[in-house]
Amino acid sequence: MIFAANLKCNHTRASFKNYADILNKTMGAKCDNIIVFPPSIAFLESQTNFIQGAQNFYPCINGAFTGELGKEHLDEFGIKCVLIGHSERRNLEDEAFIKAKFDFAKQYCFKIVFCIGEDLKIKNSGKTLEFLKSQLDIIDLKYENLIIAYEPIYSIGTGVSANTKDISSVLNYLATLTQAPLLYGGSVNENNIKEILSIEECGGVLIGSAALKVENFIKLIKG
Repeated sequence: MIFAANLKCNHTRASFKNYADILNKTMGAKCDNIIVFPPSIAFLESQTNFIQGAQNFYPCINGAFTGELGKEHLDEFGIKCVLIGHSERRNLEDEAFIKAKFDFAKQYCFKIVFCIGEDLKIKNSGKTLEFLKSQLDIIDLKYENLIIAYEPIYSIGTGVSANTKDISSVLNYLATLTQAPLLYGGSVNENNIKEILSIEECGGVLIGSAALKVENFIKLIKG
């Protein structure tokens, strides 16, 4: 199972170093199934026993892109994993830009956690699967370093997870489109994680607020 934590706009370098130290000590050996996405200001140069990923980046090595983060900056911290397509980024990025980010990350062999998800209007219209497929049509579903995270927008930050029947239906459908590991994200917490992970096609979880405290993240990992 893959356990990924998106810390969003939380933690400083000092607090994330403490987070990483505790997680390193607890995990002991290198764990390639644990990914943490801290804010870029908190990136650590020191070795971690988990994969340190980037929440965002600009599809460039470097250049005249004021305020952006290029591959050169990720390289300095040894980062080879990126999050693309999160709904909070999709509010700022169109599909052409999301595709450009995916293609750039693929070109440099990054591990990509690609997020998709529908809002309540689409869900209630019965067009969830059609909509999710349209979000995936712009990327290479055969890319070997791809992970897909299904995050229904109505569950992100609301404390209300999608029901397991809906999650199962979506993940079963996605499994017909790709061999990539499939994660679920959206108000994952200690009360629902076991049920979510028991879903047949679920290969792990992408956790938000429930992973902001390292002790809580560890509890979720250990079950």
